[in-house]
Amino acid sequence: MAGHSQFKNIMYRKGAQDKKRAKIFTKIIRELTTAARTGLPDANANPRLRAAIIAAKEANMPKDTVERAIKRGSGADDGENYEEVRYEGYGPGGVAIIVEALTDNRNRTASEVRAAFTKAGGNLGESNSVSFLFDRFGQVTYPASAAAADDMFEAAAEAGADNVDSGPQAHAITVAPEALNELRDALERRFGAASSARLVWRPKTLAPIEGATAEALFKLLETLEDSDDVQNVYANFEVSDDVMARLSA
Repeated sequence: MAGHSQFKNIMYRKGAQDKKRAKIFTKIIRELTTAARTGLPDANANPRLRAAIIAAKEANMPKDTVERAIKRGSGADDGENYEEVRYEGYGPGGVAIIVEALTDNRNRTASEVRAAFTKAGGNLGESNSVSFLFDRFGQVTYPASAAAADDMFEAAAEAGADNVDSGPQAHAITVAPEALNELRDALERRFGAASSARLVWRPKTLAPIEGATAEALFKLLETLEDSDDVQNVYANFEVSDDVMARLSA
């Protein structure tokens, strides 16, 4: 999500989602279906689909479930047609939030997202109301076990990456959006298939929060990520290690 707290926040999100295996499957199935529909149903020729299949394997999703989702997306089977939508707004403490969703009903999703913001004391804004506070990057991620930090940094630098952020859970390598595919291909030739390769939002500045404000914000983020429609949530908050540990417990 934000700054030096990126991996702490990823760990917080993973901990919350591990309790909701069925919802994780739902999100991955939607991504598999959409990836197959917007590109080729062949993972070797469709990087987005390849990343979704990797995510499915990491979540221990049954192979037949993965195959059915891809079949629906390729048009070989009837199924929902998911649309990619983005919502923007401000949460507790004036924290800017971007929500990316895959939905088969824009009205339902917009209503749910708006209700979550309102209940938390925030406000859902218009398109581009907070995105100016973020930069758009291409990001390739690998598990920490894929390579030593120095080796990943060297390979990423040779491939033209802008930044490498290595932590105990993962390596996150960023690059200009138009260079994402080139970076992914270069790293995969050396380290194998990436965990993900997609466009992400990174905040330009961070909003420090603590106490009740942090608790209210985390409840909002969890509510948003608990939605079957929501795929990714980005926010420009910063919290201390102590607060993060308490709220992640």
